[in-house]
Amino acid sequence: MKIVDYGQIRLFDQEPATESFLDEVLLGLANPEKSLPSKFFYDARGSELYGQITELEEYYPTRTELKIVREHARTMAEHLGPRIKLVEFGSGTSEKTKILLEALHDPASYVPIDINREQLVLSADRIQTEMPGLVVQPYCADFTQRLELLPQKVPCSRTVAYFPGSTIGNLAPFAAQALLQMIADLVGHDGALVLGVDVFPSLGTGSRPKSVEDLMLAYDDPEGVTAEFNLNLLKRMKRELGAELDVHAYHHQAVFNRVAGRMESYLVSNSDQQIAVGGEAFGLGDGERILTEYSYKYGEAVSITEIAEAAGFRPGAVRQFTDRDGWFAVYIFER
Repeated sequence: MKIVDYGQIRLFDQEPATESFLDEVLLGLANPEKSLPSKFFYDARGSELYGQITELEEYYPTRTELKIVREHARTMAEHLGPRIKLVEFGSGTSEKTKILLEALHDPASYVPIDINREQLVLSADRIQTEMPGLVVQPYCADFTQRLELLPQKVPCSRTVAYFPGSTIGNLAPFAAQALLQMIADLVGHDGALVLGVDVFPSLGTGSRPKSVEDLMLAYDDPEGVTAEFNLNLLKRMKRELGAELDVHAYHHQAVFNRVAGRMESYLVSNSDQQIAVGGEAFGLGDGERILTEYSYKYGEAVSITEIAEAAGFRPGAVRQFTDRDGWFAVYIFER
């Protein structure tokens, strides 16, 4: 692990190498059902596009979770206790995290983990400036892979993992359980997990139940921002891996798989063609799809509480916070 100073911020850097990106692209394209890893969406342009997506009227998850955190941050903070170490997985801009940090009583330290080094440094620097008494230790890493030792220890009452944005939904249930098991080991026997998840069908008896149409609009918006976000993965392959492909020969497709309880995003080939990358060539037929992302919606098909309990969090030791119509939920699971 490299340690790099950026002004007032000391970055702990375990960022995946270009070879990791190439290896995973080659592996995904070689499968009978082709896929590309969604974790590589977030280069500088991808992060910018994702920010635009979160501002779209059709994309409800970010603003709904933000509303939940604003409304219940003090209650969450009382439950978590004073002097905690907050470790965030997939920190992004840390917008929701800032609200929670401000509600916490004398937090000991904040360890944001993200794969995008540039955005990580910017958001960590902003948090450090706005909360000068807090120890901020940004950690650049792919948290789905084995993490090296976390940054230097700061005395604290306990460790709490924060995993917002329903990012856990990008993983199949077995992979989600494995990741939550790693998080359970990281926070220790007296730790906790604050987890944001998207749900379907809606929780409770709100006046505005979520529909399949709502899901489809959130993942295939009329302005085409989500489509551009998906296609940007091909642009990144061209730029960073020297891939030979025609970005304009593909289009974005979103599908709701009710049986599996998830949204699925694809890049669809508009003709017979090939992708050449890393000394390999992969043929695609007209209409053939490349899977780029799953987004599980927890409820009837998949239970997040069952996954968390199987990963080592205590059965029944859970708090749930949701919006009025039950479109999104934030859970606190106790170790």
